[in-house]
Amino acid sequence: MPEAAKKTIRVTQIGSPIGRKPGQKETLIGLGLNKRHRTRVLEDTPAVRGMINKVRHLLQVHEQG
Repeated sequence: MPEAAKKTIRVTQIGSPIGRKPGQKETLIGLGLNKRHRTRVLEDTPAVRGMINKVRHLLQVHEQG
């Protein structure tokens, strides 16, 4: 698949991992997030979707092309 054709997702961290269940901070780090209001553009894969689903209450997700 060409680079331009890959689907991406833009995620912004809106919540803090302080006081959350174990593993949620590590999941945010795995997504490339570590502080509130940081945004990353990630490739839309099943693995990334699973990580987003685990911490969806701490993220704002924007679909992209």
